[in-house]
Amino acid sequence: MGAASLGKQAPDFELSDLEGRKVKLSQFRGKTVVLEWFNPECPFVRASHTKGTLKGLASKYTDKGIVWLGINSGAPGKQGYGVEANVAGTRKYGLTHPILLDETGEVGHAYDARHTPHLFVIDDKGVLVYRGAIDNSPDGEGESPTGGTLVNYVDAALADLAAGGAVKTPETEAYGCSVKYASK
Repeated sequence: MGAASLGKQAPDFELSDLEGRKVKLSQFRGKTVVLEWFNPECPFVRASHTKGTLKGLASKYTDKGIVWLGINSGAPGKQGYGVEANVAGTRKYGLTHPILLDETGEVGHAYDARHTPHLFVIDDKGVLVYRGAIDNSPDGEGESPTGGTLVNYVDAALADLAAGGAVKTPETEAYGCSVKYASK
């Protein structure tokens, strides 16, 4: 698997969802896809999904035909690992989109996912057009935005794509918990 680069084809992958079904990125060609690195036990994920910018965001966009995939690259024995923890997280946060398990970390490393949450937007041609934070409020709650005004970077990227233009802010610095990869 190649490394993800902005402006290039996003690396294809195949991972299993929480029910064991295989999900392949390339099956969504022709649709915009959002990848959200997820750890149900990370305090930043909890804050973002209960009171912050991620609360209800995936549902808002999946209702508009955008594909939203959560990916947990946590290794066995690490925080947020496993089917049970992720099923509990989807219930706790009211998530209906697929959560995919990347126990080897291969997909996370290919995308250089460093934090939970860490978000990536892939356009309908399969090109990576955004990577970074969900917003500019590193508390995860949307209450302390840098510059004083909350900016949802994923909303902005998706609006730019919907308008037929280039993503104006293609990269930001993600914040949150470190992805719980296996030790090397």
